[in-house]
Amino acid sequence: MKIAVISDIHGNLDALDAVLADIARRGADVIVNLGDIVSGHLQPRATAARLMALDLPTIRGNHERQLLGDPARMGESDSYARAQLLPEQLAWIAALPATLRLRKDVLLVHGTPTSDLVYFLDSVTPQGSRAATQEEVAARADGGAAADVALILCGHTHMPRSMHLADGRLIVNPGSVGLQAYGDEHGYPHVMENGTPHARYAIAEQGADGIWMAQFHAVEYDWEQAARLALANGRPDWAVPLRTGRVGA
Repeated sequence: MKIAVISDIHGNLDALDAVLADIARRGADVIVNLGDIVSGHLQPRATAARLMALDLPTIRGNHERQLLGDPARMGESDSYARAQLLPEQLAWIAALPATLRLRKDVLLVHGTPTSDLVYFLDSVTPQGSRAATQEEVAARADGGAAADVALILCGHTHMPRSMHLADGRLIVNPGSVGLQAYGDEHGYPHVMENGTPHARYAIAEQGADGIWMAQFHAVEYDWEQAARLALANGRPDWAVPLRTGRVGA
């Protein structure tokens, strides 16, 4: 089985279309979407329409949960998206599950199996963010829904990573389709940066021996146009990340 994995689109329709075209060129049995779909000052309504028409196996991320919450506690990205979305698009988001079994041995999560905010393959410390150790990842995959699967697909961090655990399970984060850098205060202040503006996704493939492996792909698109759109929509802080894959000053 060959699974194309997308996540963290954040309303960047041009990046999404470029990724979907690249997936079509390479081929996949199924495309799955791991959440954080529309939040951001780009094209939330058009992005939702595109994905609703495709009807991909899709879960919600923390931003889907947040944009349906209390408007008084909503961040800028969620508030902008909510104001742009049509009622039927909000209903689609509200119906998305937090996790999903694609099949018995494949689990889709946004953060970890138990949280849409906790990083799976990265760890945040007082010194910033770093790649998680195998012990840290194994603890986050311990028990519950993740115990009897061979492949766990996660998003949230925007960082493309994968790790085989000692028991053979593979955990894959495809990186972000739509935003290659951000700063966050959750846990401790930290930044996540990929260093280039390319849209990212992954393909997980099961070999004849039953072992899952992952390949990561970075795709060119018109990120300058995306940066100009963010500026026009009132988010100058998105321009540098969209253009460079760095947070900037």
